[in-house]
Amino acid sequence: MSWLRALKETARSGLKIERRRLEPLIAIRGAAGLALVIGVGLAFFGPVVAASSAFGAFQAAIATFQRSWRPRPVLALVSGASLAVSTFLGYLTGSHVLLFMALLVLWTFVAGLAWAAGPTAGIIASSNVAIMLVTITLPTSVAEAALHGSVIAFGGVVQAALIVLFPVRRWGAQRDALADALAAEADYARRLRHDPVAEFDPVPLMTARSAAAVTPRQARHRPAELRGSRGVAERIRPVLASLADPGTGVPDEGPERDRVRELLAAAGSVLDAAACAIRHGDPVRLAAPAVATLKTPDTRELLGGPARRAADRLGVLLADVIETAEGEGTKEERAEATETADAIAPHRRRPTLLRLVPVVLRTMRGEMRPGSPILRHAVRVAVVVAVGYLLGTALPFGHGYWAPMAAVMVMRPEFSQTYARSVARFGGTVVGVFLATVIVQAAHPGVGLAAVLAVVCALLMYLLMSTGYAVAQACISAYVVFLLGMAGDDWSQTVLERVVLTLVGGLLAMVSYAVYPAWETPRLRNRLGDWLASGGRYAASVVDQYADPAERGRDDVRAALLATREARIAWQEAVATAQHEPVRNRGLSRAAAEDTQHALAQFSRAAMLMEAHLPEGGATPVPAAAHFADALRRTTEKGAQDVRERRVPRWDAVREALAQWDEEGRLRGQAADPVVRNGVDLLLETLEEFSCGLDGSTAGSAGAGRAGRN
Repeated sequence: MSWLRALKETARSGLKIERRRLEPLIAIRGAAGLALVIGVGLAFFGPVVAASSAFGAFQAAIATFQRSWRPRPVLALVSGASLAVSTFLGYLTGSHVLLFMALLVLWTFVAGLAWAAGPTAGIIASSNVAIMLVTITLPTSVAEAALHGSVIAFGGVVQAALIVLFPVRRWGAQRDALADALAAEADYARRLRHDPVAEFDPVPLMTARSAAAVTPRQARHRPAELRGSRGVAERIRPVLASLADPGTGVPDEGPERDRVRELLAAAGSVLDAAACAIRHGDPVRLAAPAVATLKTPDTRELLGGPARRAADRLGVLLADVIETAEGEGTKEERAEATETADAIAPHRRRPTLLRLVPVVLRTMRGEMRPGSPILRHAVRVAVVVAVGYLLGTALPFGHGYWAPMAAVMVMRPEFSQTYARSVARFGGTVVGVFLATVIVQAAHPGVGLAAVLAVVCALLMYLLMSTGYAVAQACISAYVVFLLGMAGDDWSQTVLERVVLTLVGGLLAMVSYAVYPAWETPRLRNRLGDWLASGGRYAASVVDQYADPAERGRDDVRAALLATREARIAWQEAVATAQHEPVRNRGLSRAAAEDTQHALAQFSRAAMLMEAHLPEGGATPVPAAAHFADALRRTTEKGAQDVRERRVPRWDAVREALAQWDEEGRLRGQAADPVVRNGVDLLLETLEEFSCGLDGSTAGSAGAGRAGRN
């Protein structure tokens, strides 16, 4: 993509306004906390201190809107406390230019590294740097700086207290995540009726898994309906795919296929009902036709073999979903769940806030390596903020902090987000300042009216911030104008300098990415290789289960599946990012990316179908499966390295292992389970299709072979 087109696309995305579900109660709660803090500040300390406290409450409320599974009061307290410390330290060094510049660069560099801990930490840290640049100009002595820091922290405490006293949809984010996962599986079941090999996006399941991790204290208060549905939903997905797949023995048309379509429709209806119940905390209301379809005895007469096993398993799992979604249980059962909450499996336990600190520090330290996008972002934003502050100070406007403040707020580790937010921030600033100026010229507000207008702007921002960054920035611009006007700032001076210096900060951010970029395009082959290697480990783990069912555990299958999902999402995010980058192709064309992605998705799907029919502990071992799994694991690891080094992988070892499997079966006179045999065939075919797609040739032969077999 050329630079001109990239700029056009990012500008368009930055100015885009989307229709989103609004949360007025949460917005009103945040604005009420802000109004309370401003009122206390005006009553006891005056307008300047009230402005500082308002910044603390404003930022604390914004922090609670970020995507996080932690309790919202914790986010408000962390935001308020960190901003208070930043303000106090910033004021102590503010009179010494070199010392303040050193602190500013260090503080901004750490804020850039904080993105390694996730978007929530990155946004809070970046916002603290930006607001610190404003708040350090308000005090006039060390004692006043301590006072301003205290009232800023007080703003965070007020917002946290309001969240505790007036909760809105307790556990709402976790409920939505689990409900979205069940709804995604319901949609998947309906799509399988018309496309038996439809793909499934695992993002909702991954999000629900992340939301299910809780601290010990959260576990003791978690609603019963949030405890088990996700695990059942994970097991339903391969069963749905196995039931619909023609390879299980159900023909493309006929009474068997009609019954499969009916079962899939009924499963979709049940999953939708469970999702609705969990989202709103209501009882499950099932449609009578869906229940009748699942309970009819005709299913066992029409279906046989793997299809019958899948249908029986589906009925059991759907019953489990309904039971867990109801969230019912005796008092003794709830007490037992509370007592065992501290014994959560380690991989599902979320560390408490204090225990999270060393984890975050290790994560940030892990990004201190050459080539890390997070490290490049930290260096880039630190340099831009320093240059912006010096330029803002040198320009004859006064209030030079507008330029670095704009830069640190728009800069992200990703190119498209940085450029889109730069354009959106400038556009929103122009609109917000213009509207605020019109109001000022018409009403000539005093301290009280300016405070009311600031609260109204904050309310609009909380309400509309999810619709687009440009809209939120327009509200923030007007909010800052009214708030600083309340503190005694000159109205007319604020208008011009804010627009010009915001433009300077946005341009610095955009230029910095062009000079010191962190492109995703050159890393596409590495991402693809990681997905291939993780997919190979997952498939090998599944095949290994057939070699010795009595000895093998299934934990390695689960771990490999989760690793495959993460690698797949990392690949998809990298491709989406690379599409907007003004970088020439580096060895992986768009057609090759699409073909290889399709092949690996089908490869994982074949392994998933085999996972749906894993043998029980007393099943007959298949020794040849161990040799095939070992060959598959080694070959995909080598294939991943070939992809990274721009070579086309070869799968001779897998093909030989499959031939050996067939030969041993003939010698023993044992016919392999059709699900297993078709599955390993499909694994090999999709690997060959992957190589064809990577080589740039058509994968028609492999696809035709698979279609003929099905």
